[in-house]
Amino acid sequence: MEIYVVRSGDTVYQIARRYSTSMDDIIFANQLQDPNMLSVGQALIIPNNEARRTVGRGDTLHSIARRHDVSLQRLIAANPQIANPSRIYPGQTVVIPTDGRQMREITVNGYVTDAADSTLNATLPYLTFLSPFSYRSDMAGNLTPTFSLDITLSGGHRTANLLTLTNLLEAGGFSSQIAHAILTDQTVQDTFLENAEALLRQGGWYGVNVDFEYIYQFDRESYNQFLRRLTERMHRLGCIVVTALAPKLSDSQQGLLYSAHDYAFHGKTVDYVVLMTYEWGYTYGPAMAVAPINQVRRVLDYATQVMPAERILMGVPNYGYDWTLPFVQGTAARSLSNIDAVTLAGQVGASIQYDQAAQSPFFRYYDGDGRQHEVWFEDARSLRAKYALVSEYGLAGVSFWNLNNLFRTNFIVLESMFHVEKVL
Repeated sequence: MEIYVVRSGDTVYQIARRYSTSMDDIIFANQLQDPNMLSVGQALIIPNNEARRTVGRGDTLHSIARRHDVSLQRLIAANPQIANPSRIYPGQTVVIPTDGRQMREITVNGYVTDAADSTLNATLPYLTFLSPFSYRSDMAGNLTPTFSLDITLSGGHRTANLLTLTNLLEAGGFSSQIAHAILTDQTVQDTFLENAEALLRQGGWYGVNVDFEYIYQFDRESYNQFLRRLTERMHRLGCIVVTALAPKLSDSQQGLLYSAHDYAFHGKTVDYVVLMTYEWGYTYGPAMAVAPINQVRRVLDYATQVMPAERILMGVPNYGYDWTLPFVQGTAARSLSNIDAVTLAGQVGASIQYDQAAQSPFFRYYDGDGRQHEVWFEDARSLRAKYALVSEYGLAGVSFWNLNNLFRTNFIVLESMFHVEKVL
């Protein structure tokens, strides 16, 4: 796999010829809705089994093999044109085989709030865990699913289902009061745990994924003790426990979203934690990258100091936003898929730019009423940069929010860098 950034005048036909691949393969990999409408700055996946790199000053085949996680023997075999493997020169082209790399196996979780069977079947091969979102609790500890999903689909792909438990209101939004009742009222907590266990005993679930948000600060220790009890009970059943945590920069970080999430306690108690490293750019905020890599790094820097890196699943967004400028407090951005973002750029004739600090693509355009817009989303480059953090920090893997919309590029990049663990 290679990533090509579209330049002025490029066509799919020309790009396919340049890389000795087919137009159909490029169209399929990138889900191009109109192959005749490419945008300058658009990142395209070029599916192939090798990449080419230009030798730089000081490079050796050994250093190149290490950099690309390929065995030296495999690299030499892929480059018969190099007469003496111990002597290569700046400017020389080296072929990097991508089908023989020694890749890490990682854990991959994906949330869905709604998804067609066709989308799930295309997605499940790349997941360790599927977390349907969600079973919500009421003030009495009763659990109700927010949507219907055929979890039997997962079995054919050896993907394990996680029962996702939340303190969501029926009308939407997280409820501090519901969380408080579950965490502090013994009767409510007992009912909650009994209902969760009853669902697990019905079969089809590998464990639970707890996403309690907007917990009162004074309920922090109650949340910890609830998790201790929940984890002991789930482990007796042979089930795992995963928790979702807000993106904190320190233990003392204030705010309803952060205070009750005790990173150190979660890290030593549950099996995995999902760090929700997204929503810097969000619906009611100003235009910016949804998951700027500089901010994600700050969260990981803190998290890996207080919890085992091998239990951390880094959150990765599978969506973007379209903001109307100038930003006015109280106005809402429009959520859109990564595919729709690229299609929109082509329709409005916008060039896609790439922010190096955030490692994220964006573009601006004017609508029919003369209003300026700014769109941030994810592409192959931003995803590759995020996945590199998994190796850099030694994380367990990643967790996607959410996988309702198929973004094939995402999985091609993921598969080019890692093997996905399967627990079934």
